[in-house]
Amino acid sequence: MTKKQIIEIIEILKKAYPDAKCSLNFNNPFELAIAVMLSAQCTDERVNKTTPLLFSRCKTPSDFINMEISELEKLILPCGFHKTKAKHIKEMSAIIEEKFNGKLPDTMEELISLPGIGRKSANVIMLDAFNKPQGIAVDTHVKRISNRIGFSKETNPEKIEKDLLKIIPNNYLKDVNHLFILHGRAICKSQNPDCTNCPIKSYCKYKLNKKI
Repeated sequence: MTKKQIIEIIEILKKAYPDAKCSLNFNNPFELAIAVMLSAQCTDERVNKTTPLLFSRCKTPSDFINMEISELEKLILPCGFHKTKAKHIKEMSAIIEEKFNGKLPDTMEELISLPGIGRKSANVIMLDAFNKPQGIAVDTHVKRISNRIGFSKETNPEKIEKDLLKIIPNNYLKDVNHLFILHGRAICKSQNPDCTNCPIKSYCKYKLNKKI
């Protein structure tokens, strides 16, 4: 696929989803880090129902440090894996307070060093909290669409990201994540994708290979 075609695909998706943005609700970078952590194996919708009460109780890393872990576990219970997530939240908050003067760091290297924050989460934070896209957060939607459209044959998220970074111009990195996620939810679903109404079907190897 040529660079021109790749740009055409992204531009078509931008027109199809003009309001594409992060679906997690947050007021500052630290809140997004917590929300992203809670979203692991959980829907963004469920996270957004859980965080209002959580963030009304805890607004800073210090607040999370001082909260009893049993209380934190109870507050985030609906998001699943509450014990592990609560442990990571407490550990992350302590490091941010002690090492970064209470502020979430704004580099990939520092974010990845925090408990519970992997590369995918760090990519989301760098894009949506700091407007400094460094890569592409490969979730299940990005993975599926990248494979179907022919951008990558890999199944490992980090390898898929490397493939995407080789072919997608830097000035489009800010768009790809949100566009692919919305397209995956609306059209390019895991089961029974709506190829008939897909705006990029003429470019898609999945459609051309008649796997539907």
